[in-house]
Amino acid sequence: MKKIGFIGAGNMATAIIRGLIAQNGNGDNINVFDVSAEKLEEISKLGVNALASSADVVNSSDIIVLAVKPQNYSEVLEALKPVVNTGKTFVSIAAGISIGYVQKALGCECPVVRVMPNTPLLLKKGASALCPSDNISDEDRDIVYKMFSGSGVCEYITEDHMNEIIAVNGSSPAYIYLFAKAMADYAVSVGIDYDKALNLICATLEGSAAMLRESGDTPDVLIQKVSSKGGTTIEALNKLREHGFTDAITDAMKACTKRAEELGK
Repeated sequence: MKKIGFIGAGNMATAIIRGLIAQNGNGDNINVFDVSAEKLEEISKLGVNALASSADVVNSSDIIVLAVKPQNYSEVLEALKPVVNTGKTFVSIAAGISIGYVQKALGCECPVVRVMPNTPLLLKKGASALCPSDNISDEDRDIVYKMFSGSGVCEYITEDHMNEIIAVNGSSPAYIYLFAKAMADYAVSVGIDYDKALNLICATLEGSAAMLRESGDTPDVLIQKVSSKGGTTIEALNKLREHGFTDAITDAMKACTKRAEELGK
């Protein structure tokens, strides 16, 4: 079995590691390093191998997940240059970091998989977009796919759309939380208990997602089916359109993509 290493032991890395352990039954083949001794100690409780440096992780692993912030990539990759070779596959989960940047910074044409996961991965409800480099082996491609599909759904995306996809699945949970908060705040403002309202809102979001996935209807058809002529839903939709709801979402997604390009390397 191939060994998988993690440089960084934050929330996302921990979620992926938990998913791997659930698939494999243990963490014997998982190596981890984090600059935070506290995080490293905490992750070691899962039964993984806590190592002393990022170079140790690379030396001891076949597939290495770069679970660090985009602004730390330069120094992390620079430190790995002396220990990399084309037999190592790297996985980047940072927004805006391209395959070419990772390879150039490492000074090595290592296989790289660029991944954009999202935070529901923490609950095994993730949505991850993947883009592997052309020189990756079928085996490593499958291993990385299973690494993320074990905690949600995955889709392969070409790299020219990896910045745009951040707005679709990476950052989008925050838009949905904001929408849910606005609904809950309204409920409280008219005297409805917050917890009861949020429970109904969450169930509505889950049910709506199930309808989108399973009904066979397009979003437009589903909207029409809820919207009786002259009814309450039409009034709500008219007010959302009056306030430019669709344009606001589009502008938000464009801004998200623009920021990804600014962060991009």
